[in-house]
Amino acid sequence: MSLPPFEINTARLLLRPFTNADLDGVYQGLSDPKVVQHYGVSYSTLEETSEQMYWYQHIQQTGVGQWWCICLASHPDRLIGGCGLNDLQKEHRRAEIGYWLLPAFWHQGFATEAVAAMLEYAFQTMKLHRIGADVDLDNHTSANLLLRLGFTREGVRRGFEIKNAHPIDLQLFSLLATDSPAR
Repeated sequence: MSLPPFEINTARLLLRPFTNADLDGVYQGLSDPKVVQHYGVSYSTLEETSEQMYWYQHIQQTGVGQWWCICLASHPDRLIGGCGLNDLQKEHRRAEIGYWLLPAFWHQGFATEAVAAMLEYAFQTMKLHRIGADVDLDNHTSANLLLRLGFTREGVRRGFEIKNAHPIDLQLFSLLATDSPAR
């Protein structure tokens, strides 16, 4: 079952579905060493980045997720990052979240604003019960963002992923629809 593409508006941002025109922006982000330092995906060529664009489209069409471009409301055609839900389990009403921003837009509250809007949609419209997030143990900025939004740190998944040929630990966070939201 396909999820319908749609937009989410916030005070400063527009979250909209990815299009083929966003390829350059996605490559800019997912090839930037600062962005991919704690992110699970990276690309070294524009051609490789087309795999990511296919993934965004595929998860939406198959109903297992939805990702959005994060754009300034004043510049809706230029992405500054991405955020989304993946590994959507409709039977269990849960999904995992992910997000990234271009470094020029860090430390301005844009990630918090985008993720909060996405969470509101996930709980209110999609009626999800649980949202999970896996965060690199050294990614304190992302962990703090999740804690500010009311997530609970559940523990550490030791040696959970291989990155640059080395096992890394990931922190597991969750937010339930029944939690008292900090949102």
